[in-house]
Amino acid sequence: MGSKEGITEVTKDGAYSRKESQFRRSVKADGSSEFTPEAGRYHLIISYACPWASRTNAVRMLKGLEEAIPVTVVHPVFQRTRPEDDNDNHHGWFFNENDKYMGVNTVRDFYDKYSTGDVSRYSVPILFDTKTEQIVNNESAEIVRMFNTEFNNIAKNPDVDLYPEQYQHDIDEVNSWIYPRINNGVYAAGFAQSQEAYDVAVELLFEGLDLVEQILSTHRYITDSNTITEADIRLFKTLVRFDEVYATHFKCNKKRVADYPNMENYVREIYQIPEITGTVNMDHIKRHYYCSHPSVNKFGIIAVGPGVDYSQAHDRDEKFPLK
Repeated sequence: MGSKEGITEVTKDGAYSRKESQFRRSVKADGSSEFTPEAGRYHLIISYACPWASRTNAVRMLKGLEEAIPVTVVHPVFQRTRPEDDNDNHHGWFFNENDKYMGVNTVRDFYDKYSTGDVSRYSVPILFDTKTEQIVNNESAEIVRMFNTEFNNIAKNPDVDLYPEQYQHDIDEVNSWIYPRINNGVYAAGFAQSQEAYDVAVELLFEGLDLVEQILSTHRYITDSNTITEADIRLFKTLVRFDEVYATHFKCNKKRVADYPNMENYVREIYQIPEITGTVNMDHIKRHYYCSHPSVNKFGIIAVGPGVDYSQAHDRDEKFPLK
């Protein structure tokens, strides 16, 4: 399953298991790394479909780095990456025909060209150094932190801080349970290959969503901060996909975001931040999920609805006036 569809392997008991990212170097403003922040030096490769890649793009936009760090968006649908090799059945990300970054056709080719040694996972996002032609990092959590703090000398919005010091403990604590239960939880349910593994994943997922709803009934954001933080971006990128994709495609249909009034209005608020709106491409998202996982959706039929409109008015301003 992992090699065929570009996703990670499943354990013996049918549970989904995600591999660790391999490229973990850092851009540092203090000169302690060979990678220093320079406008035009770095390039970001993403998919709008991937919530991890999409959150790096959201932070890039919120910080005003869109001119300093260009982005390439891959084709939404997985395709066979070695069609000439009958023994290779890996399906993964392709570059669009008119946007073949660095002259290669696939993300797999990109990794093979610009890395040494075995690559366990041909994933996005990729932060690439065009000056030295090296892959710097492909771990979204670390790219988000780099964009937040290390590029302020070239950011248009250097005062935006998504990981403020006084809330770092709170942000880390929230991330520690939102990731396994919700961000990764939808995948654990969707790619489960046993009833037992699915049941465990779904139970943890909805326990997490119920807790989010409880928190959002008394807090404007997911932490105690009176402003949006990286924890909100990480949560939002899963929630915005939930009703259109995960509820149906990944069988996470016990409840929808629409069934959680505080959560639904929270998603509307974050979606309507101008820098965030453009990072959500629902057509791209739906085409990827419904057409890229034949083990989940054999015929690649894209579900019709529900056609969620997160541009509708929300109640967060009235419920939680900002100080």
